[in-house]
Amino acid sequence: MPIIRIDLFEGRTTEQKRRAAKGITDVCCSEFGLPPESVRIIFNDMKKEDFAVGGKLSCDR
Repeated sequence: MPIIRIDLFEGRTTEQKRRAAKGITDVCCSEFGLPPESVRIIFNDMKKEDFAVGGKLSCDR
C-alpha cells in the first residue's frame, strides 16, 4: 500500500487535487499492479512563510 505525500503551496483548487489524485492513482495501479483502493495520497497545503530555500522564506522571494 503506497502512501504518497504531496506538499504544495496553498491555492490549488479541490478540482485540481481531484484530478491529480486520479492521475497519480492510475499511474501507481498501472506501474505497480495495485488496486486503486490501496493507493493513499496526502495533500499538504503549506503557506509560503512555512517553507524556505537557501535561507530565504518563499514569501520573501
